[in-house]
Amino acid sequence: MSTSSSALPSLSVSPAPVALPLSEAAEAASATAHPTRTRFMSDATNLPNAPEVARSSVLSPSSSTPETAEVKGYDFNNGIDYEAMLKAYATTGFQATNLAKAIDQVNAMLKWRLSDEPVDDDETEDYTDPEVRARTRCKIFLGYTSNLVSSGLRETLRYLVEHRMVDVVVSTAGGIEEDFISCLAPSYLGDFALKGKTLRDAGLNRIGNLLVPNNNYCAFQDWIFPILDAMVEEQKTHGVVWSPSKMIHRLGKEINDERSIYYWAYKNNIPVFSPALTDGSIGDMIYFHSYENPGLVLDIASDIRRMNNQAVFAKKTGAVIFGGGLIKHHILNANLMRNGLDYCVLVNTAAEFDGSDAGARPDESISWGKIRANADPVKVYAEATLVVPLLVAETFAKNFEPKTEPIPEDDEDF
Repeated sequence: MSTSSSALPSLSVSPAPVALPLSEAAEAASATAHPTRTRFMSDATNLPNAPEVARSSVLSPSSSTPETAEVKGYDFNNGIDYEAMLKAYATTGFQATNLAKAIDQVNAMLKWRLSDEPVDDDETEDYTDPEVRARTRCKIFLGYTSNLVSSGLRETLRYLVEHRMVDVVVSTAGGIEEDFISCLAPSYLGDFALKGKTLRDAGLNRIGNLLVPNNNYCAFQDWIFPILDAMVEEQKTHGVVWSPSKMIHRLGKEINDERSIYYWAYKNNIPVFSPALTDGSIGDMIYFHSYENPGLVLDIASDIRRMNNQAVFAKKTGAVIFGGGLIKHHILNANLMRNGLDYCVLVNTAAEFDGSDAGARPDESISWGKIRANADPVKVYAEATLVVPLLVAETFAKNFEPKTEPIPEDDEDF
């Protein structure tokens, strides 16, 4: 059988080193560990009567030990100290250790300033000014799926946008509309086991163990239709070209409610991108509205330019992404345009065995150039409502330095 000249080259895979990189907390724990440790190693004289094959199989000594921190969790004999407990995650193992690494990664994003780096020979004049360099931060992309906005995590996400802790937001259609709907009417706790037919007959929509009355979407239709009318009129009479991000900006202005994520995105002029904005109740409303007052056009081409340029012209970028699918890929792909993110934290429950983007580990993204090869990205395999408040408490809420510079003005490209 002949071999094609276009066949893929053979790839060699090196075994992973024993000493793995640790979080700062884990390294500190290792440094303070007890300096003397007793090692028990078997030899032939310890069990002279045992079968040799059993003894050599079970009790053969290690040739080396890992140069990493010892496993040690929080000791509740020390009282209830939540900060100390979270620090102990670093040496607890499994996803607790991954969460500790994620905390370190976000804190690194928050700490970085352009003044930390040497001035490049080809640097533009604006960025040679020491004051400008000291003010230039890592641009942080925040991504989250719609279910998290439906949940009580909405208040945490709003907090990040309200205080200008993030610079770019990406969400799904549901992640946009559910914020506005929650300003109009509440959702309620339910149960994962409630029967779909019973709920449908009662006009209740289930999101996991949350219940959203269908009346909420009726209220949403009443609220958004006059705004869609105005958008069509401005498009026809003033030549306004609406894009999904411009529409979200307008809706944030119109809701005028401090409980809203997108009210604060409007106030702080933080761009919000939702490339599949019609894939939800907003799309339903645009569909129904097209029969009453047709003509609205949304331009997705301008948004992809605007989104990608958020990454292209940034000096350093980081991503904090809760969930997978569209929101994860949209952020990572934008950063491909600059040869990858410098920092990245992923929180989701997806596994990689099916080849899905949601399940892909960060190392797969490095192969595409969406995360830089010298980055130290972290994926936490966990349900977001459990760990995101802990992550935010140990990073943004504790270590974010408030921005003193004015809120940026609108820019078509950035």
